[in-house]
Amino acid sequence: MARSLTIWALCDDRAGNVNQVRGVAEALGLPFLIQDLTYTAAAALPNYMVGATFSGLTRDARINLAPPWPDLVIAAGRRTAPVARAIKEKTDGQCFLLQVMYPGEAGIDEFDLVAVPHHDKMPKRDNFFEVLGAPHRLNKGNLAAAAKAWEGRFDHLPGPRIALIVGGSTKRKVFTSEMGAELGRLASKLANSKNGSLMVTTSRRTGEAADALIEAIDAPSHLFKWGDEGDNPYLGYMAVADAVIVTGDSVSMCSESCAVSRPTYIYAPKKVTVRKHAMLHQELYAQGFARPLEGELSLDWTHPELNVADQIADELLLRLKRE
Repeated sequence: MARSLTIWALCDDRAGNVNQVRGVAEALGLPFLIQDLTYTAAAALPNYMVGATFSGLTRDARINLAPPWPDLVIAAGRRTAPVARAIKEKTDGQCFLLQVMYPGEAGIDEFDLVAVPHHDKMPKRDNFFEVLGAPHRLNKGNLAAAAKAWEGRFDHLPGPRIALIVGGSTKRKVFTSEMGAELGRLASKLANSKNGSLMVTTSRRTGEAADALIEAIDAPSHLFKWGDEGDNPYLGYMAVADAVIVTGDSVSMCSESCAVSRPTYIYAPKKVTVRKHAMLHQELYAQGFARPLEGELSLDWTHPELNVADQIADELLLRLKRE
């Protein structure tokens, strides 16, 4: 039955949402159609006010949402929920809705499967499926493609090569220049202790701390600062790295860093770490997927591969079989 499914992946203007939706869709190993969503101001209204509707979409986005309707919709984020519910309504309830992340209480029972992070501590529901972290697209195929695309560009760096993936400030916490400098020193210390190197990429959220971070690095390195010209080497780094250091301010970044079986360290000072992120970190530590970037550091360990997209895809197929 799964082979004959018509699948729509609802992809909006938030890269994190799109990454999770496409990660699950790709994990299914079935053809799917990307439906690009763009919003009007009405999408900012609470979901309980708008109901199941396309009214929060621009005219261009609504044009392609037409029969034949899909058998399965994969979506993520609060603003996609009214759209997914409207599609199900137009199929007289026959379309299966998979929502990544809790979309709010409005119409929650209309979703057939909702993948929720365990660290969010949501109440138990029959249609909820708890996962560790977030789904992503760092699967074997995409990593192999990235390794080929970036082949030879990091050969000048001595091994072990350590990817340093830097996020930054969040809505509630500030990633300071002092933190950036500390991270640069800690990462350099680990690389130098192994006669290795760093592959460093910062993000828009790193802000001014990026300069302090880069200034503090004294190990052989390849650097990509947010805003630099050229392609971001993030995927290339992740494909060839012997170890990863990641800041703990993003569930997706932490999850992606644990996708491959190699030493993974999380830099998460208490002053910049919100409670939910801290809970995720503790779960990753407890299950052996990562360690905190503190104390004595070693590269002589590995962990299981963490791929939440595969777990969600497997659960989805199981539930489809029951119907």
